[in-house]
Amino acid sequence: MELRDIEIFLTLAEELHFGRTAERLHVSQARVSQAIAKQERHLGVVLFDRTSRRVTLTPVGRRLREDLQQAVDLLREGLARAEAAGARTRQTLRLGVFGHAGHELRPLIEAFRSRHPGSDVTFGEINGSDPFTALRSGEHDAHVLWLPVAEPDLTVGPTLLTGGRVLAVAADHPLAERGTASLEDLGDNHVVDFGPDAPEYWVSAMVPTRTPLGRRIPRGPAARTFHEILSLVASGQCVHPLGEIAARYNSPPGIVFLPVHDAPTMHWALTWRSTDDGPALRALAQTAADFGPISL
Repeated sequence: MELRDIEIFLTLAEELHFGRTAERLHVSQARVSQAIAKQERHLGVVLFDRTSRRVTLTPVGRRLREDLQQAVDLLREGLARAEAAGARTRQTLRLGVFGHAGHELRPLIEAFRSRHPGSDVTFGEINGSDPFTALRSGEHDAHVLWLPVAEPDLTVGPTLLTGGRVLAVAADHPLAERGTASLEDLGDNHVVDFGPDAPEYWVSAMVPTRTPLGRRIPRGPAARTFHEILSLVASGQCVHPLGEIAARYNSPPGIVFLPVHDAPTMHWALTWRSTDDGPALRALAQTAADFGPISL
């Protein structure tokens, strides 16, 4: 029995009138009669007693109506749950990133949009001096942060990006002529101080406090944003390590980006508030886990 025939049967079982059934379903009365006759031939039983004055269900017809109505109700409930789940994922997520990281994430975002039509991701900028406030306040739904992130109220999801580091130096800095840098070079220079709002354990993963030989790396002057860092570097007041993506998308005058050959690979992970693990965010995290990290 096809779904349309089931619908005709159940409607006639409710209306007990061929004309009203046809009108309600926007079909001809002949179509209703043909569907019922087809069902009765297929089942080998009479489902409706018809006279010129009334239509009634036979005992078999009443039982069939009860059985089919239960099945249809379950089908509708299942479809409603699926539709509701889809509606919850049809959401625009606000994703905080550093600088131009959103450009590198485009393949992942396209995969997310393809899997979840109606869903989208927009980007907001974050900086190293205050990596968590926009996330905790709800301004952003998730951040892409370098690891480790060890905050009790935040959940660390799949790694989205991996890459090395570069050292931003002034064009007339002695290191600029070498074409490369090491973490040991930081002991001879000042690096930017991000201030008190960024946890030391997290900052030191990008900007260590000591060189591999144990020399202290001096901090200061202070900077809050990426462009403030570049201004300080260009003026010769400091050098500063950055993710290598900075060199790919920026070529500011007076600054040279040197690969840091002995820096370990950085991992950047999707991070969100543990209390706000909604369907859309879980869908993005699952897409990212399936997609795998993007190498910068």
